[in-house]
Amino acid sequence: MADALTLAVHEHRLAPGLKLNEDEVGEIFGVGRTIVRSALQMLAHDQLVTIEPNRGAFVAEPSIREAREVFEARALLEPRTARSAAERITPQDVATLRAHNAAEHAALDRGDFGMAVRLSGEFHIELARIADQSTIAEFIAQLIARSSLVVALYWRRPKAMCETHAHEALLTALEQGDGATAEELMKGHLLDLLSSLDLRETPAAPRTLRDALRP
Repeated sequence: MADALTLAVHEHRLAPGLKLNEDEVGEIFGVGRTIVRSALQMLAHDQLVTIEPNRGAFVAEPSIREAREVFEARALLEPRTARSAAERITPQDVATLRAHNAAEHAALDRGDFGMAVRLSGEFHIELARIADQSTIAEFIAQLIARSSLVVALYWRRPKAMCETHAHEALLTALEQGDGATAEELMKGHLLDLLSSLDLRETPAAPRTLRDALRP
C-alpha cells in the first residue's frame, strides 16, 4: 500500500494537500485502518505525508522555502555522485539509463507528464546506485520524492522536471567515463530544473483521493 501511494505521488495522481481519509484508503485497498495507519506512517517518515492531530493525514505540501531547500540539497549531492558514476559505469548500466531516458521521452510525447516525472526521478536514483553510494542513494531517493511534490505544485512548463536534452548530454559524458563533465552537467541540469519552477504561484486544488487512485 505504501508503495502504491508513493507511486501515485511520483506520478502526480495524488496531489499535494489531498486528504488521505483512513476509511476511504482502507476501502480502496481492502484493508483495515491499522494497516492504513502503518502505511501512512511510512509515508510520513519519508515526508510525503503530513499527519496532523485531530485532522488526519494529507499529502505533503512543500513550501517555497522547502522547495528551494530540496533542490539545494540535490545540488550538493548529485553532481559528485554523477562524477563517481562516470568512473564506475558499465555498458549494462548505460543501456539501463538509455532505456529510462527513452521511456521518459515517450511519456512526454504522449502527454503523460506524471509518468515522465517518475521516470526522470528513477534516472537520478539509478545514477546513485551506479556510483555505489548506498547511503547517499537513500538521501537522493527521498529528495526525488520531495521533488515530485515540488514539481506538482510549482512547475511552469510540461518538461520542467528534465528537459529532453539534459539526460542525453549527461549520458554521453557517463558513457565516455568523463567524470568532470558529468559533474558540471549535473550542476547545470539541477539549476535549470530550479529555474523551471515558478515558486510564486498558488498551488492548484487537489484531486479527490478516489479519482487519484483509480487505475
